[in-house]
Amino acid sequence: MARAIMFQGTGSDVGKTVLVAGLCRAALRRGIRVLPFKPQNMSNNAAVADPDAEGRAGEIGRAQWLQALAAGVAPRVDMNPVLLKPQAENGSQVVVHGKVVATARARDYQALKPQLLDSVMASFARLSAKADLVLVEGAGSPAEINLRAGDIANMGFATKAGVPVVLVGDIDRGGVIASLVGTHAILAPEDRAMVAGYLINKFRGDASLFDDGLASITRLTGWPSFGVVPWLEAVRRLPAEDSVALERLARPGAGTIKIAVPVMGRIANFDDLDPLRAEEQVDLVFVRAGEKLPGDAALIVLPGSKSTIADLAELRANGWEDDLRRHVARGGEVIGLCGGYQMLGRRIADPGGVEGAVGEVEGLGMLDIETVLEGAKTVRNSSATLAEGDIRLEGYEIHMGRTSGSDCARPFVLIDGRPDGAVSADGKVRGCYLHGLFATDAYRARLIESLGGVADDGSHRARVEAALDELAAHIEKHLDVDGLLAAAGEVG
Repeated sequence: MARAIMFQGTGSDVGKTVLVAGLCRAALRRGIRVLPFKPQNMSNNAAVADPDAEGRAGEIGRAQWLQALAAGVAPRVDMNPVLLKPQAENGSQVVVHGKVVATARARDYQALKPQLLDSVMASFARLSAKADLVLVEGAGSPAEINLRAGDIANMGFATKAGVPVVLVGDIDRGGVIASLVGTHAILAPEDRAMVAGYLINKFRGDASLFDDGLASITRLTGWPSFGVVPWLEAVRRLPAEDSVALERLARPGAGTIKIAVPVMGRIANFDDLDPLRAEEQVDLVFVRAGEKLPGDAALIVLPGSKSTIADLAELRANGWEDDLRRHVARGGEVIGLCGGYQMLGRRIADPGGVEGAVGEVEGLGMLDIETVLEGAKTVRNSSATLAEGDIRLEGYEIHMGRTSGSDCARPFVLIDGRPDGAVSADGKVRGCYLHGLFATDAYRARLIESLGGVADDGSHRARVEAALDELAAHIEKHLDVDGLLAAAGEVG
């Protein structure tokens, strides 16, 4: 029978995703068949899982894609059976086993959750049958006891599946003793009994200085410590799950080629930008509300969006449309990906209310195209080539809508042999639906060269793999991994 252990946080963004990824890689290096699992995820950073043996395929959280990579296995929808993708006006898309099944506001989703528990448990059972060890990631915090009824993401799952829990505290944000002791105080007795211990994440400095803190937490809770994980810079080379991480992911200053990214409220799949961020000669600038798009940028990237129309309105409200026009007038380049590509056209129509209210809006008009948001959602991994050359690209598509217009006669890429995207007559503005474009080393090198620089040697994928290996070694050094494995409970 498989064994399983679950990592829950005292809050959001405490590092659960990275810890599970690192432990997946550590288990793999020990020769353990390990699989990641997150019952419920809320993120607009999605990946595409190819069909499993039973034909289940579709969207999962990008974090579970990373964890699958760390575990040395192909990503599957069972690794993230429920994915919530927040939209603008009408709540969140609810994705179950890779497919959109509903759109629900927060209160409606609370009523829907008990119906989703069967899907969660079915996925967990299938994974458990294929693994020696399942590493489970919670969502948010079990301390949100107002959401405990019907919970499928934290203690609701743990108690149903009988999976022991390790609580993760983030010392970098402060108050870690209070957050762990406070969680102990407010958990119901049956939930508190599921906790096998705790660990401290993101410590800076001499960890021995926190020995008294560990003793206090254990004395006040009765929970043992599995260790203290020091801050690790290699984590910056891994994809981040949530847009709240974008600010700290920016690597300011050193690069000579400035690439600017306006950050809108429903930014999606922003890990598209990670390969650019890693380049030494690139200064990747994430521009927030109230800031101007930099006048010395060589390239502006409009990233993906879960709600194109709402994010376009936000772009205009921030004054970035005028900044974009000045940028293009100076000879600067623009690349739009997915929702960003749609914004570059003359018109976006939403006759079926896919994103909320029925209607249409004027686009930026930088490409002679228009988009209609209707039809089935396109979700697939894709092989492609650059339309202007022989560079092979690997990526994925997650979008709704049909885009057409005269500039589509100059496609940006060819996806599975079919034209996709558009390029302006002067070649300065282009866009497409292919995510993962910048991860292709040959294309990224050509782009940086066209902007006056030279790309780093080596593969972006190899850098991610190396970061996972470094993370695994770091975790083995600082955590009681043997203790964590011993604490894992049998399932099945």
